[in-house]
Amino acid sequence: MKNKTQTLFAFLMLLNIFCWNGSADDDLSPMEENEQESLYLAIQDFVGKDWNGSDLYPDPCGWTPIQGVSCDFFNGFWHVTDLNIGQVYENSLNCSTSAEFGHHLFELKYLRKLSFTNCFLLSSDHQKPVKIPVSGWEKLADNLVHLEFRSNPGLTGKIPTTIGSLTNLESLVLVGNALTGELPPEIGNFHELKRLVLAGNRFTGQIPASLGGLNQLLIFDASRNYLSRELPRSFDGLTSLLKLDLSYNLLVGRLPKEIGELRSVTLLDLSYNNFSGGDLMEIEWKNLQNLQVLVLSNSALGGNLPNSIAEMKKLRFLGLNSNRFTGIIPQEIENLPSISAIYLDGNNFTGKLEFSELFYEKIGSHFRASNNVHLCCPLQFLFSRHFPVGVKQCE
Repeated sequence: MKNKTQTLFAFLMLLNIFCWNGSADDDLSPMEENEQESLYLAIQDFVGKDWNGSDLYPDPCGWTPIQGVSCDFFNGFWHVTDLNIGQVYENSLNCSTSAEFGHHLFELKYLRKLSFTNCFLLSSDHQKPVKIPVSGWEKLADNLVHLEFRSNPGLTGKIPTTIGSLTNLESLVLVGNALTGELPPEIGNFHELKRLVLAGNRFTGQIPASLGGLNQLLIFDASRNYLSRELPRSFDGLTSLLKLDLSYNLLVGRLPKEIGELRSVTLLDLSYNNFSGGDLMEIEWKNLQNLQVLVLSNSALGGNLPNSIAEMKKLRFLGLNSNRFTGIIPQEIENLPSISAIYLDGNNFTGKLEFSELFYEKIGSHFRASNNVHLCCPLQFLFSRHFPVGVKQCE
């Protein structure tokens, strides 16, 4: 009994010391006054001057943290490291109709992540469109690694070239805004960048050749824009790339053979462009042994299909529909071990489909070859449930 009492007493003493130390840390570990003031004023620029944080105690990193603000403790103080403005959660920092950028934001020099979601909107009671600031980014250059603008239809103008000072960026996401102009070559300064997502804006012009130097880039998505001209030949420098999506643009010219050097890529989508006069013959498809999804539909591509397409052993989806491909469909593609869908409809293929019944059983309705006027299927499959829809029988 005595031992148990001693053990309990020791535990209570340790608990008391722990609690006392924790309280002392709270008292001795505040947020720097200048940083707290900059944070509050920056938030007011976006959510309105009526917000003052008076219901927060003892500070934004204390017991009642703001939804959208995260802090880390170092150098004896709490510092703001994440700031998420806009309607993300029920209790997020929702933007007012007069949301705008102020200089206070750029005083938060310890920021690692900065994001704006559904903040700059367009409505009858909303102010004029907002642009990404030109100055101030250099103040965040030491620590900022994630920068995001999502679903801001009132965010217009160009990407400022000064954003190139953020050389530690690992993720740049500009999705569903109304940004315009050409992509600045300064994006090539982001040598640590792993994710570049520019989808759903109004960007124009050529993809900068400087992007080819981003050898750590994993995802590049610039779909649903107005990008034009030819693809840069510097793409062979994207040695780590896993996903390349440039669909729904105005890209032209031939597909560069350097695409065949994207040995890590798993998804390649160049659909809905205008590669008139381009074909697939110059690309070493056999190099793309990790490619799982290849989508080139509605891109004005022509010529014959290279047999090397059948050498991509992990390919699951092949979309070549609505182009100008000609010649015979290579029988070898039925030997792709992972394939589950092949869409070849709406081309100018000729000759006879030489696939086995086992192939048709495996792929079912996910094989499409209709609207190829001079393509036919052997008579032996006429009464089979696997006869490809829209393909005439051979005479």
